[in-house]
Amino acid sequence: MKVLYFDCSSGISGNMTLGALMELIDDPDYLQKELAKLKVDGYHLHVSKTKKNGITGTYVDVCLEEHHHHHHDHEHHHVHRNLFDVNKIIDDSGIDGQAKILAKNIFLRVAKAESKVHHEELMNVHFHEVGAIDSIVDIIGTAILITKIAPDKICSSIVNDGYGFIECAHGMISVPVPATSEIFADSDVVSRQIDIDTELVTPTGAAIIAELSTAFGIMPAMKVQKVGWGCGSKDLKIPNVLKVSLGQMDQDDDEVIVMETNIDDSNSEILGYTSQQLFENGALDVYYTPIFMKKNRPAYCLSVICDKDKLELLQNIIFKQTSTIGIRYRYEKRTVLSRKMIEIDSPYGKILAKKVAHDGKSYLYPEYESLKKIAKENDLGIKEVYKLIK
Repeated sequence: MKVLYFDCSSGISGNMTLGALMELIDDPDYLQKELAKLKVDGYHLHVSKTKKNGITGTYVDVCLEEHHHHHHDHEHHHVHRNLFDVNKIIDDSGIDGQAKILAKNIFLRVAKAESKVHHEELMNVHFHEVGAIDSIVDIIGTAILITKIAPDKICSSIVNDGYGFIECAHGMISVPVPATSEIFADSDVVSRQIDIDTELVTPTGAAIIAELSTAFGIMPAMKVQKVGWGCGSKDLKIPNVLKVSLGQMDQDDDEVIVMETNIDDSNSEILGYTSQQLFENGALDVYYTPIFMKKNRPAYCLSVICDKDKLELLQNIIFKQTSTIGIRYRYEKRTVLSRKMIEIDSPYGKILAKKVAHDGKSYLYPEYESLKKIAKENDLGIKEVYKLIK
């Protein structure tokens, strides 16, 4: 399968990500062509080759155009954009549906962190700290390039940040900056500080790697086919570059845990609540099978399928919520078709669907929640909506 490995030993920022990913695709104008589909002006991209400690990489600079600063209404419009405005820009653009979802998810991570740091409602958070246009170009650009590369898996090194203090709009703040710390706290990122007296990870970079990467550590065994180098703006004692390797890895046989426990003395409300809790905490599947236990008592067998890292968490939920005192579990292999969420157009607006690929063919399965919403809003039978989508 196709894998991307991010080496964040010198941190990560939005423009370093753009630089590295641009080197991995063969079309140097692709990013600009796609970004033109956003209805955003007032900037241009300046892409150049530059050297960091002797290593050549791509430096992407988002240059704000000067003439915008004379119109105060324009400037005001660009400086204060909230999550709603940004999502609207993404939705109204002509970029790929998968890239739209990815961009919105990355922005949501930044907004959540800023909302916590500044103690503001999520929808009131303005993207002024992250520089409105810069972050729009960095985040949506990253989503565009990742969608173009279409990796099956993305993993990362441990993410290094520096230490000390940097100047921001609110005065001096310590590194890692609060937004970066909050983004990492609300994700699975593994990070650390190293002996470099400045910020290495920007909130934008933090949100990108938090959203993209599913594992953090040394590079897995893979056959590297191409390497992209993205340069940061600062000159440090270490090379200020983000190295992204693109390669092939053997499809690791997907291994899951199947847990089971027999329950003969919990009422149905408790069982319903338990399954909801298990799903909310990352179970892949939860189901009950009617069984007969000792003294011919009707009972239920609770089965939970989950990833290895969720075993303890989900077992604790079962013990806490039900009367069971023992859970058996086993490892099982499974074959999973590659799938991704996309948005499709329908006469009633956009619908989320799963796109599943098998043997060179692809199949679309609309998401029930999307269809339910349309059925409700248009007073249709859900079977009618299914027909329409077919």
